Amino acid sequence: MSQKQKSNESIALNRKARHEFSFEEHFEAGIALQGWEVKSLRAGRIQLDQSHVLIKNGEAWLFGAQITPLQTASTHITPDPTRSRKLLLHSRELNKLIGSVERKGYTLIPLSLYWKNNHVKLDIALAKGKKLHDKRADEKNRDWQREKGRILKNNLG
Repeated sequence: MSQKQKSNESIALNRKARHEFSFEEHFEAGIALQGWEVKSLRAGRIQLDQSHVLIKNGEAWLFGAQITPLQTASTHITPDPTRSRKLLLHSRELNKLIGSVERKGYTLIPLSLYWKNNHVKLDIALAKGKKLHDKRADEKNRDWQREKGRILKNNLG
């Protein structure tokens, strides 16, 4: 691999979100980062599992994402690993998100962070929390698909 990152290369995934929420719609947002944060992302030092997106004053913000600074971070700044980071969205997307979150009771969940043409992008989803019986049904379906694959493999092989 050359110096430049491959297009659509994943940096981090929020695996827990797929279990806890059902997704309605996905949005791609840019994220405002500092230089030390980009270097840490290239090293893969981020955690999205405790993060969430909130809308304040008509702007979207990422809270709770932890970017661990590298040991070689600059000495003239003090890195804050859990600072809130502004998300960059078009105004029509932002208006749609504001309406859905405030009126319809949806939640904004960060799903994945990835590279796109040397820019960091965040995939966020408009989501509703799953009830316990929904989680059980999903788990049961996943187990059945796995078992079906085993049966087919044994019968064909």
